Amino acid sequence: MVGLPVGSGVMSGVGIGGLDDGFLSDAGVATSNAGGAGSVPFAGVLQSMVKETTKLDQKASEAVTGLLNGSGVEVHDAMIATQKANMAFELALQVRNKAVGAYQQMMGMQF
Repeated sequence: MVGLPVGSGVMSGVGIGGLDDGFLSDAGVATSNAGGAGSVPFAGVLQSMVKETTKLDQKASEAVTGLLNGSGVEVHDAMIATQKANMAFELALQVRNKAVGAYQQMMGMQF
C-alpha cells in the first residue's frame, strides 16, 4: 500500500465489519467479552463454528453442482462459495490445532 494516497478509495469500505460476513458474530466471537457476564463459552463457540463451516460447505457444494448442471449459477459465485468454505475450514482447523497444542502443553506440566 506504499505510494497510495490515504483517500484513494482502493481500500475504502473494507474493514472488519465489511468482510466478516456474519461468521465471527454467529460463532459468538465478536460479541464475547473476556470473562464478562454475557460471554459465550468456548464449547459454544466451537459448536457454532462447526455448524457454520458445515453450512458454508453445503452452500459451496450446491453452487458447484448448480454450475456443473447449468442451472444458472455463475462461475464467480461458485468460486466465492468454495473460498468461503475453504477459509471457514482452515479457521476451524487452526483453532483445533491451537486447542490441542494447549491441551498437550498443559498435560506436560508438572505440579
